[in-house]
Amino acid sequence: WPLFVGIGLIMLANGLQGTLLALRATLEGFSTTMTGVVMSGYFLGLLVGAGPASRMVGRVGHVRVFAGLASAASVAVLVQGLFPEPVLWTIMRIVTGFCFAGLFVACESWLNDVSTNQTRGKLLSAYMVVVFSGLALGQFFLPLADPRAIDLFLLVSALISLAVVPILLALSQAPMLELPERIGLGALYRLSPLGVITAVGSGVAHGALFGFGAVYARAIGLDTTGIAWFMAAPMVGGILAQIPIGRASDRFDRRTVLCVVAFTAALAALAAGSAVAFGLVPILLATLCLGAATLPLYALSLAHTNDFLGPKQRVTASGAFVLAAGIGLSLGPVCVSAVMQAVGPGGFFAFLSGVHAAIGAFALYRMTRRAAVPLDAQGPFVGTVNRGSPLATEIALETAAEPMPEVRERTG
Repeated sequence: WPLFVGIGLIMLANGLQGTLLALRATLEGFSTTMTGVVMSGYFLGLLVGAGPASRMVGRVGHVRVFAGLASAASVAVLVQGLFPEPVLWTIMRIVTGFCFAGLFVACESWLNDVSTNQTRGKLLSAYMVVVFSGLALGQFFLPLADPRAIDLFLLVSALISLAVVPILLALSQAPMLELPERIGLGALYRLSPLGVITAVGSGVAHGALFGFGAVYARAIGLDTTGIAWFMAAPMVGGILAQIPIGRASDRFDRRTVLCVVAFTAALAALAAGSAVAFGLVPILLATLCLGAATLPLYALSLAHTNDFLGPKQRVTASGAFVLAAGIGLSLGPVCVSAVMQAVGPGGFFAFLSGVHAAIGAFALYRMTRRAAVPLDAQGPFVGTVNRGSPLATEIALETAAEPMPEVRERTG
């Protein structure tokens, strides 16, 4: 429970902070492109910080890393509240992303340490629910105060600081963390082109949706409460859909499921763009469906990639896989901001639809290039979160069963 309470508070703060900054940037008159750069800073920090954070945890223990980086992240939020300048905000977003990478690694290292092969999948699923729930619930703190004031920034800082308490009080000894040598992104692509492309594409979509969704919601005239609901709806959809989609991917050709889910997300994005003319409720229903389709894509790509990995490769592939997803997450806000700058708010969902359609089309192409892995040789689907943490990816890969060697030789 200390882990889940701590990470739950961190994700409450994370959910509120991302939406608050995007909204405040529009209120301060930041350009659409500049806002995209600011919001990308967080994902860039996650990507850059994952490796150093893992080494820090290995050297000094996850409790100290958690406490130190939480303090730094808390200060970064206060700086943003005091000085609304785009360059400074970008730097602080990178710092926040770096710190959160360490917080995630610290929590996940403990999760991996206390779990067994029999419980690891269940614990990771519970962890995923806590993460998504925290992100979703954090949106509803937004209407509590004027986003132009410093009050909400103080609340984010307080939540991050409070998250340290259960970790410090409950954990007396840090688990040992040993990270193996990683394989390169090119080698991983050769093993599973669809897995890598889907990881990048889902990263682009998720970075755009959650990094820039509040800007879009503001542009179409939603008030603060409406923005909170708009940002929460896709997260709720993702929570509801993870288990059904995961079970379907364990029963059928995983590429087919991935293809259907990607095209469903593309259609849901188009529906959400069209729903603007009909009011808030249709928009929320469409974005809920979009979240239900897009959020499981990362775990689907992870499970598909695992079907072509051996025991040693499965662990070492996590770094390259997270690199692919992190590249997408960093590009998402910048790309969608450029599209919206060129064509207006309507470009937001058009961009998301195009990204998902491209993933679906590539899945169709890959189905013509390689035979499907037999169902009895597929590893199980394990839900995990697309936010740049190598340890969560590593845990998910370790949890999945190893494909049969003869199947791997036959299928590529």
